[in-house]
Amino acid sequence: MKAFGKWITNFEFLMEFETFRLDNGLRVLFLQTPSAHTVHCGFLINAGSRDESDNEHGLAHLIEHCLFKGTNRRKAFHILSRLDAVGGELNAYTTKEETCIYASVLKEHFDRATELLFDIVFSPNFPVKEINKERSVIKDEINSYKDNPDEQILDEFEERLFPNHALGRSILGTDKALDTLDRMSIQTFVNRLYSTDHIVFACVGNVTRKKVEAYCKTLSGIPARKRINAARTVPKPEGFELVRNEKVHQVHAMIGGTAVGLNDESRREMLLLNNVLGGPALNSRLNLNIREKFGYCYYIESSYNPYTDIGVFEIYFGTDKAHFNRTLKLVRNELKTMADNSLTPRALVAAKKQLLGQIALAQEQLVNMMLSAGKSLLHFDAVDSYEEIEAKVMGISSESVRLMAEQVFASDNQNLIAYMPAE
Repeated sequence: MKAFGKWITNFEFLMEFETFRLDNGLRVLFLQTPSAHTVHCGFLINAGSRDESDNEHGLAHLIEHCLFKGTNRRKAFHILSRLDAVGGELNAYTTKEETCIYASVLKEHFDRATELLFDIVFSPNFPVKEINKERSVIKDEINSYKDNPDEQILDEFEERLFPNHALGRSILGTDKALDTLDRMSIQTFVNRLYSTDHIVFACVGNVTRKKVEAYCKTLSGIPARKRINAARTVPKPEGFELVRNEKVHQVHAMIGGTAVGLNDESRREMLLLNNVLGGPALNSRLNLNIREKFGYCYYIESSYNPYTDIGVFEIYFGTDKAHFNRTLKLVRNELKTMADNSLTPRALVAAKKQLLGQIALAQEQLVNMMLSAGKSLLHFDAVDSYEEIEAKVMGISSESVRLMAEQVFASDNQNLIAYMPAE
């Protein structure tokens, strides 16, 4: 086990993030928080739906489900009951670039949680009966998305933005694609992508360094395996504009396009820009100048989703059919205003303070801290301290934000999908 670095954080606990790279390539992140009663820990794997081949659509997400359905030592019932019995939580998610399996427990149950996570991630046996069952469960999940147009439109937007590329496909897959996936498909994907050099174990909570080091010895027993021939291809975006009738009561619309990815240093400008325009705060420009001023929308928000090599910027709004054209014009006016005009010094400072406050508040939830720090280590081999984040955000200039707006909000990058109520 080799020391790999450490970073200082000035959140509530004033402790150190410590990271280790084990001899087998697996990385470990740890932060002790003595005043907490809980521990949050999990494995982040650099494998998601964009790593699927054309005949593997939906496989990454199916694997996430099936990891809970049996190991060499446990059946599904024993996996699901192991932490619930002591008031803990076991959870997982799949994105287009990661799969994460994590647990939250009282501090005295750290050993129980980590032993279970180890068993799930490194000793799954993928029972055929359970795979068949989970296909049915996921098909129901797909149908639930189809019942929610505000979620369905997001999937369709990226599908049309990145056609014929895994990054544009729904994480859930399709009924037809799921029917072709079997135990051999699962084992092939896991063998190809669940390599030790692309896995991080992250742990935040009231647990001692000694206990984490003892767990590292267990992790060190995993045979080293490097990923081979699994490079990600960059998608070629295409423009589109689509307005069609659907069985909806109001217009659901999405406008947006590509943006910078995670590996681009200017992602912070994009993050700040998105926050000012239509982030979660009630004083965003879209909320103030469209919802509050005209009452056209109950919900309007922008989002920025950076993948490693490319990002996606989107604005979603729902409105009455009679207000659609006017709302769309107002949205485009806001985009043009931000592309043409720099933020005033006062507005820039306020935007930076708001963003930093949101980051700090999110990190007060230890599970969020664990997941975000783990993702940072997974992709960057580093975890920025709050001071480092603050310095980078405060170093953003008004002109660099405007230039980002000019690039991302360009008229040829404003793609549109709208679901209209049928007559």
